[in-house]
Amino acid sequence: MSRLEVGQKAPGFSLKDQRGEIVSLKDFSGERVVVYFYPADDTPGCTKEACQFNDGLSEFRNLKVTVLGVSPDDATSHVAFRKKYGLHFDLLSDPEKTVMTKYGAYGEKMMYGKKVVGVIRSTFVIGPSGKIEHAFYGVRADGHAEKVLSKLTN
Repeated sequence: MSRLEVGQKAPGFSLKDQRGEIVSLKDFSGERVVVYFYPADDTPGCTKEACQFNDGLSEFRNLKVTVLGVSPDDATSHVAFRKKYGLHFDLLSDPEKTVMTKYGAYGEKMMYGKKVVGVIRSTFVIGPSGKIEHAFYGVRADGHAEKVLSKLTN
């Protein structure tokens, strides 16, 4: 599995959001966007991470940064997850894990001391030119949104 490096062109994507509408990376040309990949809606770590991104959303927006979450879950799951926790950013569906694979966010990982294949919690800050400005792999959910914000403000 290859990992993306700072300065590389971010792989393009077009995925459906919770409304079933197509969201493409090219929609954010000239803007900064945070794309974070997570394993599943409404699980403890993923909920904590999503809620913390949501809590910091006004700060991200003040910096003119869009936040997008991506998981294998479908639109129905995303709608319920957003409603249950009052999330105010788009969640995209990658059921085939195609985009996750391009970003190195799906593959072999260690879980409870065993090698498994799955979603690797990862986050990317993509700059206005479409290049990776920051890449975070194997992140811990708790406190991660704050770490991403600190990279954007320093």
